[in-house]
Amino acid sequence: MTTPRCPEGAGPSGRRIWREINTEYELGEHERALVVALVRQVDRLDVLEKLIADEGLMVYGHGTSKVHPCVVEARQSAIAVARICAALRLPSGEQDDQDGQHRGAVRGVYGFRSA
Repeated sequence: MTTPRCPEGAGPSGRRIWREINTEYELGEHERALVVALVRQVDRLDVLEKLIADEGLMVYGHGTSKVHPCVVEARQSAIAVARICAALRLPSGEQDDQDGQHRGAVRGVYGFRSA
């Protein structure tokens, strides 16, 4: 099985995730689209974390201080990463495969229950 090409412009973290996921799992097109989104979010998170490290957690101006806007964006990117991983049903790495955590299909649409 050959690994599909990594999305254009992916950074080191994104390329690593792309390679690991695509070598471990056989993905459908809809899942591959989610992995592309994951790669972009992970790379965005790297950029945001670097900006926060360089500029600090707070910004100052006009006599006030507030949380750096990148902190909020980093939190949102981290949430997006977690949601994409959950949609792909990727193992978190915290449990062994023996604990019953196996990658399955994405959940389908719920039907109506008869009363």
